[in-house]
Amino acid sequence: MIDAASAPWPRHTRACLSILFAAAIAGPASVRNVAAQDQARNAKPAEIAPRGQRDAKDITFGDWQKLCFKPGSAPALCRTSITGRFPTGQTAVRVDLIERDGDRTARLQLFVPVGMYLKHPAKLTVDQGSPQLVPYIWCLSNACIAADVADPKFVAEMESGKALLLEVVDSNLLAVTTSLPLAQFASAHKGAAAKTFEQDIDE
Repeated sequence: MIDAASAPWPRHTRACLSILFAAAIAGPASVRNVAAQDQARNAKPAEIAPRGQRDAKDITFGDWQKLCFKPGSAPALCRTSITGRFPTGQTAVRVDLIERDGDRTARLQLFVPVGMYLKHPAKLTVDQGSPQLVPYIWCLSNACIAADVADPKFVAEMESGKALLLEVVDSNLLAVTTSLPLAQFASAHKGAAAKTFEQDIDE
């Protein structure tokens, strides 16, 4: 859990955090599976129907948390996130809602394990509402990332909803589902950042 205090961090630590945060937003310069981007661009949802369904097991979710990143005089970039982990401590799934000061639109970003059927977008549904499809855009060595503009109505549903259902399709064409709690989302999203990282630029 990240301390909400605003004490300054060592320069090396701040620089590393800045790089990691920026990579999560803008995407790394080198990725393991660049072809995932081409697959996402050419994707046609539900071209191939899943052959079955299974629940993702043994995932423990932490709390929703808002982190902000402010590089110099640029507008602050904030993400409200929740992470689910396997018993081994490995990240199973992460959901980010990313917003920049002054922008009218937010962005949904998902981290899921490798081995997904990339032509089938990830699907998010609040309670019994309408789903939002989130296409894959790239893969790292240990995760694939899906991202898209967030529908404001969907964000409002997240703030008032009870559960966020995530469905992905794996390489065996099985729909894999897990449910993320939304009880703390509204307070984390609307409240102050738990931590703000500031970047120092040496001239």
